[in-house]
Amino acid sequence: MRSWTWFLLRVMRLFLRWLRLCAWRGRSKPSKKLGEVWSYSRLLLRSLYFNSLTNSDVVLDSLFEPVYWLVDNLTRWFGVVFVCLVIVLTTSILIIVYSCLLPVVVSTYPMPWVVWHLCYGHWNLVMVIFHYYKATTTPPGYPPQTKCDTPSVSICKKCIVPKPPRTHHCSICNRCILKMDHHCPWLNNCVGHFNHRYFFSFCLFMTLGCVYCSISSREMFIDAYTAIESYYQTPPPPFTFKDKMFHKSVIYLWVLTSSVAIALGGLTLWHAVLITRGETSIERHINCKEAQRLKAKGKVFRNVHHFGRINNWKVLFGVEKRSHWLTRVLLPSGHAPYGDGLTWDWSPHRRDMVAI
Repeated sequence: MRSWTWFLLRVMRLFLRWLRLCAWRGRSKPSKKLGEVWSYSRLLLRSLYFNSLTNSDVVLDSLFEPVYWLVDNLTRWFGVVFVCLVIVLTTSILIIVYSCLLPVVVSTYPMPWVVWHLCYGHWNLVMVIFHYYKATTTPPGYPPQTKCDTPSVSICKKCIVPKPPRTHHCSICNRCILKMDHHCPWLNNCVGHFNHRYFFSFCLFMTLGCVYCSISSREMFIDAYTAIESYYQTPPPPFTFKDKMFHKSVIYLWVLTSSVAIALGGLTLWHAVLITRGETSIERHINCKEAQRLKAKGKVFRNVHHFGRINNWKVLFGVEKRSHWLTRVLLPSGHAPYGDGLTWDWSPHRRDMVAI
């Protein structure tokens, strides 16, 4: 890439040449002078951005580069804020559940329902905390920076290193990521080969937890909302400060958990569709364009990383035998995923990847 020093020298050289030309041809006609000035001005402008590979995409990328830089840096710095926000909001919900909802459940519900709420609620809480911690602290996986025998499909234009299959460059992390899905600001981390399972499991169990809290507190929410509406009656009902805080806390819990359940539930469903198809978020966009290109030629696109709907889930969760659906999916597990993220040589013709 040409440096700015080279550009400045070229501009100065052309400017001096133009002055010299004007001095030599001082007696020429004004119209001819204007034509020469216009020609040299066009030449000067084109010399600033000339490149044999320049096209409309390169020009647009160059114009929007400051915007990309600003977004990347803001996302990098706000990632810590988003992580703190997740911790604060989750902690506030737990405080309300343990101080408001759980005493009501223990004192009014039958014993079988109390046991179910205690067991399911704490299991869901453990799964959410475990997978969120692992998703934020586990590196997504990076390709080797030294020369090796790993097959590559291209060279990264920014890292200047070979890129294995399914590897993409993250402008926020400023590194290439193995099997990159996206950069998640709520994790302050990229979602890649080694933490994709943790990310999806966190989204799934957080959605289930929010749905559980929303359904469990529905009756309390209706009573609390009715009580708050009665605050403006004349005379006002004799609610104490503790009663008012209880009503507002229940409404806060129900509104927050219901909103998160809808938003995060949609995201979880979208990623479930991608996993079923054997794609990541980035690959979905690339595969759609490739399918359209091949369709115009009368050909059919086939995703080489699609091993079958069930097998795609087994690959993601690292399920090797049937007992792993319990020990590795429904219970906290820190096992590594299939493969190293550098090669993807599983045969798509294998109908079952799980030992019976």
